[in-house]
Amino acid sequence: MHTIDTIMPGNVKLRVHIAPVGFEIDRVVNPAVEMRADKVYLLRHDNRSVDKSAPYLEKIEKKLKEKNIPVKVIEADRFRLFSIIKTIKETILSERENDIYVNIASGSKIHAVGCMMACMIFDNRTNINPYYAMAEEYPVFKGKEQQTYGVKEIYPLPTYQLRTPSNKLLGALGIIHGKKKITKKELAALAEENELINVGAKEENFEQARFASLDKNIIQPLENEWGFVETEKIGRNRWLKLSKEGEFAAEFLI
Repeated sequence: MHTIDTIMPGNVKLRVHIAPVGFEIDRVVNPAVEMRADKVYLLRHDNRSVDKSAPYLEKIEKKLKEKNIPVKVIEADRFRLFSIIKTIKETILSERENDIYVNIASGSKIHAVGCMMACMIFDNRTNINPYYAMAEEYPVFKGKEQQTYGVKEIYPLPTYQLRTPSNKLLGALGIIHGKKKITKKELAALAEENELINVGAKEENFEQARFASLDKNIIQPLENEWGFVETEKIGRNRWLKLSKEGEFAAEFLI
């Protein structure tokens, strides 16, 4: 079997694998063993009462433990892309100092997309390594056995960057998301309090300068560049709320 290089300089970092659980066993276990994983995160469906992959999870855990590889189970809604992205992203963050290998082949298509997108949202991706495990055999799936058998080859995948808003914009997005709907006046105060904007003005011009800074540095980018917020005028006030795209982004970026 040909595998990607897993040599760790100085043997300082752990080799951490993340793999969605579907109806595969070998495509999870074999790469982890072959690439000498120090720990494996298994992503299961968060609704256990309807999770048909539970028997496969048990078999995977058993095989990995037989190889003395520690296992940790994490959960996400297997039918919601952004739930998958958020869970994988948070897992990567928790293991940021280690070398991380993300299995794109072991779950469903939506798992594959979510795992890949999670790998791409980080600015520094040098230690994030998505890979595709090609199966040795593809027999007819009967619903009781695993979908494929063996692993013929493991292909490393590129991690092009997925552009995301700056931390200050994400901070403002989080405030709006938490409030559901917020006036510009309230957002301006909270943005200043959380150091999302800088207001270098004298006291007599402070309110006007704060609104100008909020509009230029926060509202305009979120509304015009990213399409994440919408402005609504009610009476004398202007209210901000998340657009549909903003709600999607908040699911995995915040």
